[in-house]
Amino acid sequence: MVQLSGIANETIRAEIEEFLERPEEIERNVELFSRASPAMQDIAAALIEGDNETVDRLTVAALADGVHALEIMDDGLIAGMGIVGIKFREGYVFVPEVLVSARAMKAGMAHIEPILAASGVEPIGTVIMGTVQGDLHDIGKNLCIMMLRGGGFTVIDLGVNTSPDEFLAAVKDSEARLIGMSALLTTTMPNMARTVEAFKDAGLREQVRFMVGGAPVTPEFGEEVGSDGYGKDALACVALAKQLALEVRR
Repeated sequence: MVQLSGIANETIRAEIEEFLERPEEIERNVELFSRASPAMQDIAAALIEGDNETVDRLTVAALADGVHALEIMDDGLIAGMGIVGIKFREGYVFVPEVLVSARAMKAGMAHIEPILAASGVEPIGTVIMGTVQGDLHDIGKNLCIMMLRGGGFTVIDLGVNTSPDEFLAAVKDSEARLIGMSALLTTTMPNMARTVEAFKDAGLREQVRFMVGGAPVTPEFGEEVGSDGYGKDALACVALAKQLALEVRR
């Protein structure tokens, strides 16, 4: 097993020691950061600390040094945001801190995304994301969108208060196969079921996969409304999207 001492950046080592508790997550992150170059570790550390100016500067410097955009995205930006996602899930940080780190990730991705687009890197898939009708909350959805884009997906953001017809129209316009629905209010959760039913009525249900999430949403509720999966946080959302993207390709 790779040792923590193999990680050059002191901040990254401290984050793993202090905030990661699950053995599989410790092992995965120690291996990831031990493999990453010191420059990528520095980008990840700055992102975790929410220092968007440093992330911006280090990303530009790495690109100038010839580091591939995908390496910066995977080993720097996404790796750092992964630590933030775990800390958020475990209650060590809260929405304001996550948003600050998300802003730092956005600063780095502003340099990465045009390069990937110009190089013809194919996205994993397209995901339509929206908060369901009657609900105006979008912080959790926006975090998922940022992580999905960092994970290689094209994302169409329908915003908040999204009706079943708007989800349908977006699928018809884009031919996307993945749909993510969010709700923060228990009173709006039934609109997830109404959206799934709308796709059944339109004869499109078999062509798409639905993901659901949000504070009051549970895996059991996801099954009840006929979704294809539940994501408890932004990290789980990306993992689920990758799984469902493989399914729809088969």
